[in-house]
Amino acid sequence: MNIQFLKVFLMWLCVTGTVQAQEDVNKLPDWAFGGFVRPMGVNPVISPRENTLFLDPMSGKKVAWESNDTFNPAAAVKDDEIVVLYRSEDKSGVAIGHRTSRIGYAASKDGISFTRKDTPVFYPADDEQKHFEWPGGTEDPRVAVTEDGLYVLFYTQWNRKIARLGVATSKDLIHWEKHGQIFSKAENADLILDKFHKSASIVTQVKDGKQVIAKINGKYWMYWGERGVYGATSDNLLDWEPIVDENRTLKAFISPRKGYFDSDLTECGPPAVLTEHGILLLYNGKNNPKNGDSRFNKGTYSAGQVLFDRHDPTKVIGRLDVPFLRPMEPFEKSGQYRDGTVFIEGLVYFHEKWFLYYGCADSKVGVAIYDPAHPAAPDALPPQN
Repeated sequence: MNIQFLKVFLMWLCVTGTVQAQEDVNKLPDWAFGGFVRPMGVNPVISPRENTLFLDPMSGKKVAWESNDTFNPAAAVKDDEIVVLYRSEDKSGVAIGHRTSRIGYAASKDGISFTRKDTPVFYPADDEQKHFEWPGGTEDPRVAVTEDGLYVLFYTQWNRKIARLGVATSKDLIHWEKHGQIFSKAENADLILDKFHKSASIVTQVKDGKQVIAKINGKYWMYWGERGVYGATSDNLLDWEPIVDENRTLKAFISPRKGYFDSDLTECGPPAVLTEHGILLLYNGKNNPKNGDSRFNKGTYSAGQVLFDRHDPTKVIGRLDVPFLRPMEPFEKSGQYRDGTVFIEGLVYFHEKWFLYYGCADSKVGVAIYDPAHPAAPDALPPQN
């Protein structure tokens, strides 16, 4: 065989193998959602506004409550509209976690163009929860709805000392009743109550074309946590019991992985979805600065997926090794978190498509859409070193 021909042939095999390997890496398994597509020319769909003032009940002053940042959104469907409940920060501090957060309301008939209320619908007030919510605020909501139309909101109570999970309910997504900390009545409350805990993703399902809260083995089920994914169950949606092992230790079902996009954090995202394959949880992975995936910036937040057994919600049966959504657009890599962030918190089934809402660099809100009837290819990744 001609030596030059052999060299060319071997080079072609190498290139073809690399391309095929990369295609295999980017290909989503049958159980995963995606690919999600950012609609052209519409993002970000929610950005800060300077001219909306709110009479704060805690300070007694008018504040520009959404002037610094608008990010980390929940989403729900109401009256054939998508409602996004987004975290907003004022200018009362100089860094993330040092301002006051409140939750704003935006509605859309197409999931892309939003009309916003000028005042927040959920915020710290002179109520029984003020000790846990002031001065840091109410942060990072996730919301889902029962079959009879009760919206259940899980959010972070932040008093600038300890972050805790709170729960509230509403019939209209505007007027809310706070019920306090979700673990306050738990048998194992001592393991968690006065320690950082956040990011609750309740299990939902699509029933008769509507995404509603589901039960697993006769109980409501949620995943929660940021440095590992944990679980909890409830009989009434308000009082939750964390899952523990035989040694009465909180049980993490997945944890950060060295060398991967989720090497630093595995933080629960929007409500999980019960599918024919199992329970699908979309989560936020943070890249560890020293032990992460070298293809991403140090500290980058990207989005992953993990599948749990539908009969045993603690059992992992599938997990993506690469993110299905990652920072690519300029507004996802600039703002108050410049390492790059797509932080997913809102997922709704609307007009037979899945709308995913996410925080962009902790500064704005973006949307990506997955059409199961016409799935797009996921974002391509550069080859791994």
